[in-house]
Amino acid sequence: MADLEAQKQRAALRAAAEVADGMLLGLGTGSTATYAIREIARRMREEGLRLTAIATSSATGALAVSLGIPLRSMGEIDQLDLVIDGADEIDPALRAIKGGGGALFREKIAAAAAVRMIVIGDSSKPVETLGRFKLPVEVHPFALRSVQHQLEALGAPIALRSRADGAPFATDQQANIFDVAFDRIDDAGALARMLEAMPGVLAHGLFIDLVDTAIIGTEDGVSITNRH
Repeated sequence: MADLEAQKQRAALRAAAEVADGMLLGLGTGSTATYAIREIARRMREEGLRLTAIATSSATGALAVSLGIPLRSMGEIDQLDLVIDGADEIDPALRAIKGGGGALFREKIAAAAAVRMIVIGDSSKPVETLGRFKLPVEVHPFALRSVQHQLEALGAPIALRSRADGAPFATDQQANIFDVAFDRIDDAGALARMLEAMPGVLAHGLFIDLVDTAIIGTEDGVSITNRH
């Protein structure tokens, strides 16, 4: 059986090696990104690496602060040198589904502002066609039923994400998430445009033309794919 945690760590360590002195860095959210954040903090302590970062979630921000990584607000920044983040799926064209952790809104803003985005993951993340992982769609509560109706019209099963106690999951924006089970997304670009046209949708988990490099951990190393 593959050791996926070890693969995540290999990918994260390789990505963290891409961080250069003086960078303005976007820190992703999730278990794989956490490995990268801890390695970046180690380099700061032991190698004297200097950088400033933004966090894509309150959880990531708390972790960064606890490790001594200086943070700025994304709202005062127009461009990031690099973003390192995980993904739930990624295809050969480096289109990804993200948002399993619920941070897709801020992750997408950071990705769009980045000169370069590196996605890291284990060997379960690459797919030939997106859609095996349910697509997250973040919705403002004011538009919840309206967007639900429009999503149901697409013909795929949808579910309102809940917390472990059964209450609706709330993002850092105090919005809700529908998870849509498409199974297969043949035209990710068209679907992205359709979702973006729905009033009340704050973000969707399709990351198209945003990922520059995918670093995937393997049993004995990493596999690196570049878009350019």
